[in-house]
Amino acid sequence: AALLHGVGCIMSFRELFTRHAVCARRDPTGKVAAQLMREHHVVSVVVADELAEKRVPVGILTDRDIAVAVVALGLDPEVIQIGDIMGNKLVSVREDWSTAEVVELMQIRGVRRMVVTDADDHLVGIVTADDVMSLLAEEMSALADMVSGERKREAALRKVMV
Repeated sequence: AALLHGVGCIMSFRELFTRHAVCARRDPTGKVAAQLMREHHVVSVVVADELAEKRVPVGILTDRDIAVAVVALGLDPEVIQIGDIMGNKLVSVREDWSTAEVVELMQIRGVRRMVVTDADDHLVGIVTADDVMSLLAEEMSALADMVSGERKREAALRKVMV
């Protein structure tokens, strides 16, 4: 996160995270979750309870969770439910956080993805380490372009002075 402190990120966190998160309730099976991941080309599903037509996230289930907690143990993915497989420690951030705060929490908690909620803890999206790395790559590229442009301007100025 130190890299982001003091660097004015061009993209705000609200622009960074994905607003469409693939979701499921706790009761479908691991096989259903795997099918959702395949259908939507994602590696995780946000597990959420529905309250008053709003989704309240309770966990995240990843393809790795299915491989390690179901397949490797010889459990039947057509029987075991998502709620029994998902991790029990949900890490979430608010949509009004800064990108630096999000990166810092990812580092502290050692997670690659977090759900994004509004002030009422309703699901609004998901943010991944890949999202952050893409932003950082853009920022670093912009800095490199600035340095290159500065060198060219300085070289041109020296030619004029000689």
